[in-house]
Amino acid sequence: MTRPPLRVPEWARFWRRVPQRRLVAAAGALLLLVALALAFGGGQRETWPRRTILDAIRFVESSDRDDVPDGDGGLAIGPYQIHRVYWQDAAAFDASLGGDYQDCRRRDYAERVIDAYMRRWVPGAWRTGDAEVIARVHNGGPRGDLVAATRRYWERVRARLP
Repeated sequence: MTRPPLRVPEWARFWRRVPQRRLVAAAGALLLLVALALAFGGGQRETWPRRTILDAIRFVESSDRDDVPDGDGGLAIGPYQIHRVYWQDAAAFDASLGGDYQDCRRRDYAERVIDAYMRRWVPGAWRTGDAEVIARVHNGGPRGDLVAATRRYWERVRARLP
């Protein structure tokens, strides 16, 4: 009894026509892309507790002082150097903040503002403690983690983290 010949699916016939050199080159390119992705951000991100992140940001912004002069030509106030638009954004998101912009001079209130801002714009990073995203958004606004100009700020914050 003879068996009928095996039928090769149409998609498999395509691979028979591709020269082996090209298959090897494509596989090599794919491996290189995977290696680059893992080396440059494709891996697990390091995380920290919120308190540690806030302490690092506060040190970069005000050298860990509470009574700090206004920054950015008088446009940013308090130990976290919060701008009015940042505060307005946070207050619009979380009405329970109350107070006014000048309250950002107090550390406890400023931290509540940061909490509301991060919950609004980067809730996942805030929940997991992704300090890079948090620092860059604090410095550059809602999409600050995507802005190249915030990298240097992140490096300064990173230097203060354990």
